[in-house]
Amino acid sequence: MSNPDKLIIFDTTLRDGEQSPGASMTRDEKLRIARALEKLRVDVIEAGFPIASRGDFEAVQAVARSIKESTICGLARATEKDIDRAGEALREANTGRIHTFIATSPIHMEQKLRMSPDEVVEQAVWAVKRARNLIDDVEFSAEDAGRSDIDFLCRIFERAIDAGATTINVPDTVGYNLPQQFGETIRTLIERIPNSDKAVFSVHCHNDLGLASANSLAAVLNGARQVECTINGLGERAGNASLEEVVMAVRTRRDLFSCDSNLDTTQIVNCSRIVSGITGFPVQPNKAIVGANAFAHEAGIHQDGVLKSRETYEIMRAEDVGWSQNRMVLGKHSGRNAFRARLVELGVDYGSEEELNEGFRSFKELADKKHEIFDDDLLALVNDAGFSAENERVNLVSLRVCSETGEVPNANVVLTLDGVEKSGSSTGGGPVDAAFKAIESIVRTESVLELYSVNAITSGTDAQGEVTVRVRKAGRIVNGQGADTDIVIASAKAYVNAFNKLLQSEKRAHPQLGDV
Repeated sequence: MSNPDKLIIFDTTLRDGEQSPGASMTRDEKLRIARALEKLRVDVIEAGFPIASRGDFEAVQAVARSIKESTICGLARATEKDIDRAGEALREANTGRIHTFIATSPIHMEQKLRMSPDEVVEQAVWAVKRARNLIDDVEFSAEDAGRSDIDFLCRIFERAIDAGATTINVPDTVGYNLPQQFGETIRTLIERIPNSDKAVFSVHCHNDLGLASANSLAAVLNGARQVECTINGLGERAGNASLEEVVMAVRTRRDLFSCDSNLDTTQIVNCSRIVSGITGFPVQPNKAIVGANAFAHEAGIHQDGVLKSRETYEIMRAEDVGWSQNRMVLGKHSGRNAFRARLVELGVDYGSEEELNEGFRSFKELADKKHEIFDDDLLALVNDAGFSAENERVNLVSLRVCSETGEVPNANVVLTLDGVEKSGSSTGGGPVDAAFKAIESIVRTESVLELYSVNAITSGTDAQGEVTVRVRKAGRIVNGQGADTDIVIASAKAYVNAFNKLLQSEKRAHPQLGDV
């Protein structure tokens, strides 16, 4: 049924990646990432879980309307409401897919579903058939397949294929498997299921033991031809298989893999930056492929070898994954059209002239402070401007901070809260602490600051500082991000950004929770 030479890349950054604590995205932010994924030539984009909330439904619907080159997928539990809602969200997709699932491990069937194995099989068959009545492309997943009985998996997958499933997904939902074991599971399923040739076999691996990419690659070596993954390995708990790691491992080791993806790998770094900026999850410097140190050589012997012959220590070219694109592109004399054109190349498209003008004004202000403007600066500017923010209730008007040797730091801040201008002041252990306390004195969220992180976006003393904060209230966790050449102002922007997310009250369902 499938092309054995093609590896299908199924990106779930917008769905599973969004389930990372604090990584919730607005509709417009999902659209930005979806456009970048389309430019990357991702085969399937899982845009969300439509039944989770009205916002999730609208986000999947918007992605389905806008993206034409990639298949758009919506997740649905094996229930009538879930499947019908997914079908409705995907109605305008150029090519769409419903991804339905049910748990198959003994512990999930007994403790969560409280269903017998026979009932689970019949529910799965019913769900696939209902989805096929709405759309031609249906994927079926056996949740917690990594801890499921192999005989039961053979049985339920055979029935799902007979019912019309075109893709069979084998998830290692809790990251429990080891590469050799997981590879053998995939090979056994393909060999033992009589109608396995009528579906593409897929894997979805979690990274709880740091083996998500390794398990995914072992599955590909044993016949899987779709890998479900995320940009930067984003996802629940320890995350998912990292798209960039899987794609580049397969491409680099063509001596072992008999397949390859169709991705334009030069877009990988750009996608990584966009996802990191929107979610507020910085990429660790030593992260494979997309980390700042991925192609850096500190040791003298390494530097000498690379200068003589790149292949001595580099198995990939930095340019092949998009690092060469991080160049200075604009300055203070650049015009509005050049500004817009470069942002479009980076996957950002201002929806209106008013938004473009506001963004260009912010760019000019930055150019007055910072002589060299890099791609990372532009992306940080877009994220910081909140160009895609919705329902923004809090805005930073002004901030004055005094920090002096021997004196207690103090801050005075002016905000607009629901359109009303308010001011507050406070002292603190440092200028950032004072600023945060002054903001809290106005907004009064009574939240807890769980994380505060600062990163320099580019090099030099005039570099923008990018601040990420994580805030928790009543079990809800959100991330906030802000950027500025003044790190205290960047911190205040990040804190305000987090509060805006915290004040959005929409509740979202979780696909792995609740009865089926």
